[in-house]
Amino acid sequence: MIEGRRERAAQSLAREVLRLANISLTFGGVAALRDVDLEVAQGEIRAVIGPNGAGKSSLLNVVSGLYRPDRGQVWFDERSFREVPPSKLATYGVARTFQNLALFKGMSVFDNVLMGLAHRMRAGFLRQIVGSPLARRIEAENRAAAETVIGFLDLTDVHDHTVGTLPYGVQKRVELARALVARPKLLLLDEPFAGVTVTEKQELSLHVRNARDSFGATVVLIEHDIGVVMGLSDRVAVLDYGRKIADGTPEQVRTDPVVIDAYLGVAHENDTELAI
Repeated sequence: MIEGRRERAAQSLAREVLRLANISLTFGGVAALRDVDLEVAQGEIRAVIGPNGAGKSSLLNVVSGLYRPDRGQVWFDERSFREVPPSKLATYGVARTFQNLALFKGMSVFDNVLMGLAHRMRAGFLRQIVGSPLARRIEAENRAAAETVIGFLDLTDVHDHTVGTLPYGVQKRVELARALVARPKLLLLDEPFAGVTVTEKQELSLHVRNARDSFGATVVLIEHDIGVVMGLSDRVAVLDYGRKIADGTPEQVRTDPVVIDAYLGVAHENDTELAI
């Protein structure tokens, strides 16, 4: 596993899926992000960690277009943005989950997953009105894609269940399925392991890794659980007070004294490893 991480980390960043340059963001004079750079190579699981208030979710919201940075640039593949257009993310091959579940609680699992393809349905709306063969084909393809990802994430048994009646950990998988159904190039996960049991974390970790390996999704992961991050990620960037203070493999980050100090808030003359 470690050798695989090193190989992916050493791949040329000419195959970047995402790049951030000098991203700065303030709220009422308080700096949430300060000149943050980040590169994400195709096919890797890239984690962003840091103490509470470090700017992790703000960074993901900049990438998603929910926040407009005061300074800096965002690249998806070869596209460059000063301000990311949220309405275009799906067409650019970007999908995300949210820290707080954003599911339709009164709808079934299948219908929630199908909503991950809403951009395709909107594109063919006029054709659907007239019931064209193309519209019927698109609908059939969308339904087949939803069925595939439901099976992939072991949700077949709750296929027709109302989402709001399901355990929280299962709802997390439903949201991952909705993000994954369009086969995104870039999958943004905002604390996907928050609030779930240890067993569910293990299962979700496997699903995230399989999403990369089987669906070809490059993953950017925001997460508080350091143990999960170190076991799952190829490279880890560390934020503290809006600045990037470290960036490297899990092994490099775990033993970085600056990272240890940021998490524990004390000097570490003898300690050389972040407890996980």
